[in-house]
Amino acid sequence: MKRTSIVGIVALTVLALVLLAPMGADGAELASVKILNKSEWDIHHFYLSPADSNEWGPDQLGEVVLESGSSFTLTDIECDLWDIKVVDEDGDECEIRGVALCDEDAVWRITDDELLACEGWE
Repeated sequence: MKRTSIVGIVALTVLALVLLAPMGADGAELASVKILNKSEWDIHHFYLSPADSNEWGPDQLGEVVLESGSSFTLTDIECDLWDIKVVDEDGDECEIRGVALCDEDAVWRITDDELLACEGWE
């Protein structure tokens, strides 16, 4: 009797987690991501694109500037592979390809090393 009760509780818990997970219009699981600017440069633009697309989506920062040392949280992002493009205060662009976002509490860190690697300063 106890085994049946435990199995039933586990099954109900799993079902509740599935039903309570945020979902997009097409049924895809949604997540949020916190972007931490750990670089010495302010970020003026932050674009996302599904990894299988050739076009960038809208600037996720809008009028906001992601200053050095600050953070910004994007919500309701589909669990998928994404390409990211950031543009810093000097207008330098950095593209990062194939970033997996499939975790409700993902954190992306933008560092000096990443930005300099994009400019060929490795």
